[in-house]
Amino acid sequence: MKGKIFGTVLAAGLAAWIGATQAQNFPVRPVTLIVPWPAGGTTDVGMRALATATEYGTPGAGTSLHITMEQIAKRQGIKWTQVPFKGNAEVMNALLGGHIHAVADSSGWARLVNAGQFRLLVTWGAARTKNWPNVPTLRDLGIDIVSNSPFGIAGPRGMEPKIVKVLHDAFKQGLEEPSYAAAMATLDQELFYLSSEDYQKFAMQQIEQARRSVAELGLKQD
Repeated sequence: MKGKIFGTVLAAGLAAWIGATQAQNFPVRPVTLIVPWPAGGTTDVGMRALATATEYGTPGAGTSLHITMEQIAKRQGIKWTQVPFKGNAEVMNALLGGHIHAVADSSGWARLVNAGQFRLLVTWGAARTKNWPNVPTLRDLGIDIVSNSPFGIAGPRGMEPKIVKVLHDAFKQGLEEPSYAAAMATLDQELFYLSSEDYQKFAMQQIEQARRSVAELGLKQD
């Protein structure tokens, strides 16, 4: 669709983990669903968009974007079809051209949303985003799902604890630099820090949760 395209945006998580004994979590990237819809109350539009979109696009298949969308569909009794694309540029063009009804992706849509070509309707985080505070979360819409896109740094199994600590401390110091905070804001990312031990636990929990979700939803693992 060209011209004015209104959309709903859902922030989801893009989880890709490296199985190592030590890791540290850094930014969280908003991931979203965009669908064309006429103007109206944000919650009203978001719910109608979720219920009516029939084809949605994501960069790739089998990611947490895909999984979260199918979880929403299952809980809400929605039937829609996932269309995988190679990346953000392709999926955005497909929505602009009217080839799909929705897009679940990270904030590569920000420029189009801010320009009024897409409408951001709902995000997937635990709290509303800093850059779009008026946009509700899935929980605000009555859908009890939180899905983010955390990034982390991992090393090979068996890495010496002393080396892990040196790397951890260096990266943590970098997190506290004003220039890092400015870069995060530019990329629409928010800080989500975990220690090496806590991130190890978190990553393993996320992997297991994704496995269960894939099995429950009947998604194919190629």
